[in-house]
Amino acid sequence: MTLTLTLPAAVSALAMSPTSIPSPTVGALHLGPIPIRGYAMAILVGIVIAVWMTQKRLEHRGAGEGSAIDLAFWAVPFGIVGGRLYHVITTPEPYFGAGGRPMDAIKVWEGGLGIWGAVALGALGMWFGARRMGLNYLDVLDAAAPGVAVAQGIGRWGNWFNNEIYGSPTDLPWGVVIHQWDLAAGRAVTGADGQPIVLGTFHPTFLYESLFCLLLAAVLLVVDWRTVLARGQVMALYVAGYPVGRIIIEKMRTDHANVILGQRVNVWVSIIVFLLGVALFMWFGRRERRQRAALGSASTS
Repeated sequence: MTLTLTLPAAVSALAMSPTSIPSPTVGALHLGPIPIRGYAMAILVGIVIAVWMTQKRLEHRGAGEGSAIDLAFWAVPFGIVGGRLYHVITTPEPYFGAGGRPMDAIKVWEGGLGIWGAVALGALGMWFGARRMGLNYLDVLDAAAPGVAVAQGIGRWGNWFNNEIYGSPTDLPWGVVIHQWDLAAGRAVTGADGQPIVLGTFHPTFLYESLFCLLLAAVLLVVDWRTVLARGQVMALYVAGYPVGRIIIEKMRTDHANVILGQRVNVWVSIIVFLLGVALFMWFGRRERRQRAALGSASTS
């Protein structure tokens, strides 16, 4: 088998805009006929690090070696299916609209995963795994929350490989050069001169979200370390915390999105998820206080 490697050609973009962040003109490595897409690799790296972090945190909660890997066998497939379903449901036009291609709905490797669906079904997969392994489900969610945020932060770099998820034009030094992109081919469209077509330099909202997710993970770790929280509250902080940054970043994005009452769908979902996270945090806290009070009453009777 012949081995042909096609590396992301960011040098040309950098030369055109030396004070900007370059973007690849090719989003995949080719091992012969097999494409290894940067989008998929970013998600895979994020998953590996999240599993490692979750394992370390589960061990502190009494779980055995390899528990996080066993959980990942349930959570990851569920999460990928959920993420793709959310994307297709909220952005159906490329697949079922005029000129859409329904079969493209299953092409996860070309990009398009909705974090809300991924987290929701991923959590369902974790429930199945935790139940089979005899682990406390809330302990599992608390252990996984910081790693999930890190995985999101790393996974957002998949959007860089695909030249997507950006904001308005900017001349700031950290603006990202964006090419006209052929998603199916995984590379920039070229003009008559054979050079990649550059659309301009834009706010790198994928980068903003990546940094926010990493910051959120750090906050979760510090709070969990320095504060005595009830079971489930670390997870609830993640659920409430992520939408705060997502709303701000979503308002900056200029890519196509369906709109309800003048706001992008993901803004409304973020508000709902934030309120859910706050409610869960309060409920878990009250529940633990009730349990402690009940134990105290039992011990004195």
